[in-house]
Amino acid sequence: MDETVAEFIKRTILKIPMNELTTILKAWDFLSENQLQTVNFRQRKESVVQHLIHLCEEKRASISDAALLDIIYMQFHQHQKVWEVFQMSKGPGEDVDLFDMKQFKNSFKKILQRALKNALTIASKHHQIVKMDLRSRYLDSLKAIVFKQYNQTFETHNSTTPLQERSLGLDINMDSRIIHENIVEKERVQRITQETFGDYPQPQLEFAQYKLETKFKSGLNGSILAEREEPLRCLIKFSSPHLLEALKSLAPAGIADAPLSPLLTCIPNKRMNYFKIRDK
Repeated sequence: MDETVAEFIKRTILKIPMNELTTILKAWDFLSENQLQTVNFRQRKESVVQHLIHLCEEKRASISDAALLDIIYMQFHQHQKVWEVFQMSKGPGEDVDLFDMKQFKNSFKKILQRALKNALTIASKHHQIVKMDLRSRYLDSLKAIVFKQYNQTFETHNSTTPLQERSLGLDINMDSRIIHENIVEKERVQRITQETFGDYPQPQLEFAQYKLETKFKSGLNGSILAEREEPLRCLIKFSSPHLLEALKSLAPAGIADAPLSPLLTCIPNKRMNYFKIRDK
């Protein structure tokens, strides 16, 4: 086994927590069950790593085997990275077809050796690949947004009892007209929120970023800013462990008016969480 491969495998194994090591090695499926049984996983990690490297050397692990182990590790720890989305497109007049994954892998390996920088577009039979303005640590959510798989009807924790029949926590001595207005407003907010976000769980994104570029406009002559040629730039970033669910809860919680700005609610439909806003 090449020294580079051995070092690659060693570094990957060192990243794996001990309580996950056996599971990941079995998912890797490079070392046999009998080989894994010879390893004492109760030893210090350095000793375990040395034993595993020795077993890999016996089986002559290749760089492909080492890369597969790293990929499996990343699948187990996908939330530790921010993933970016790329969109593949066909040339003008070309039919959009679904390529066969097995054929794609074979074609990709051959073409990668000849022309690395052009390899993925050719192997997948697409005209170009464009980086999308969509990033997250959650691969499943990115996939759901890109392929619009999030708008399914899931069972929710919301009660199906009409709003009028629910207790609103209002003072029983309150004027009945105020109670009626509150009920009507709550129903309006609930309806708008449901129309905007639906009843299903939202894809998980941690942030949305908006870059604003605009020229200063003023009726005052001689203003320093009015003479500025460079546009004014502003960056606004919304962050939350679950941004879309947080946005969905703003109006019902009374924190924001309904409906919310389309710049906030359009994220899944536009498949973007990085926006650039410029003067028309």
